[in-house]
Amino acid sequence: QMQLVESGGGLVQAGVSLRLSCVASGRTLSAYTMGWFRRAPGMGREFVATISRTGGSTFYADSVKGRFTISRDNAENTVILQMNSLKPDDTALYYCALEEVSSIYCELGDEYDYWGQGTQVTVSS
Repeated sequence: QMQLVESGGGLVQAGVSLRLSCVASGRTLSAYTMGWFRRAPGMGREFVATISRTGGSTFYADSVKGRFTISRDNAENTVILQMNSLKPDDTALYYCALEEVSSIYCELGDEYDYWGQGTQVTVSS
């Protein structure tokens, strides 16, 4: 059974960095398009970043472009979200997701097939 588990969240001050990891069991992540999404308190799900199967293509939400980087560590079967220059507006529950069909990146949450339980990121001002 496929399972995605996120880690790396925490409570930090604005301006610092966090590194989120998404580890999979039951699937080889390098075979799938992966994405990171977030949900802030009282808000809907928001796309953050996505990476293609090969890792050669990435796409970011405008709100995180230039600050966040999505990457793969295939040896560890992990997808990483490096978050720099964090802002209070980045406070949210962050989820990783796996999309089974696409060979390129995908920013549409409804297209994803598997989701982790999320890791909380809280950024204080």
